[in-house]
Amino acid sequence: MPFELAVLTETALDDPRLADYRDLQDRRLGEASGRFVAESEMVVRKLLATGLKIHSLLLTAPRLATLESALAAADGSVPVFLVPQTVMDQVAGFHVHRGCLAIADRPRSPAIPADARTVVVLVDLVDVDNLGGVARNAAAFGADAILLSPRCADPFYRKAVRTSAGAVLSIPIVRASRWPDDLIALRESSGFALVAAVLAADAVPLAMFAPPERIAILFGAEGPGLDVPTQRLCDTRLTIPMAKSPAVDSLNVANASAVVLYHLTQVSRRG
Repeated sequence: MPFELAVLTETALDDPRLADYRDLQDRRLGEASGRFVAESEMVVRKLLATGLKIHSLLLTAPRLATLESALAAADGSVPVFLVPQTVMDQVAGFHVHRGCLAIADRPRSPAIPADARTVVVLVDLVDVDNLGGVARNAAAFGADAILLSPRCADPFYRKAVRTSAGAVLSIPIVRASRWPDDLIALRESSGFALVAAVLAADAVPLAMFAPPERIAILFGAEGPGLDVPTQRLCDTRLTIPMAKSPAVDSLNVANASAVVLYHLTQVSRRG
């Protein structure tokens, strides 16, 4: 059996082996830790298939039953701590209704693949749910990589990983160290057209836009959108036309990314 099972009871609340799982709502295991938390059976299944080093799993009995075959097929020996739901909730600091957590090493910092054609660029996107949603859309519609500006949220924060449905584990995510130099280098050194997704009447309507061979599509933060200096660096500004409605003037950034990426990767390039 490639996993090491330890059955813990109510007396295990202070067990030092569970230290990384404590008070997860307090944004523990940041980028400097080199580790991240995977939450939910779906994400943990994807994690088991990545080859990343898994330090341990914290499971309730129902989740162990559904994951046992995947654990048995995984490479290496993984410590599994089996706990009652009440212990899991008290350790984590919230109700983990999926009954499944894991601690693993973060992927090594990747580079944008040399053969990439579509790169999603996120500029100052600080909401982890939106970041996770965009990552899920990027993976779903075949984007090759994600470039984050320095102020973007942590893509391996627990909620971002969960919201992405584990997509952050399968798509290269690069955090820019020099901004906007790294963005400009996409065009100057790698031949990407820089395209800003904006809410503006004078921007090119999405349906009228035919993407070039290599494209980096930029999305800004929820609310303020893409800042003007960054827009000025772009070759094109495009927009999703909205119906004239007093109630809605824009889409959530994750939803907008789905619409744009579908058009760019599925519609415009069919020919």
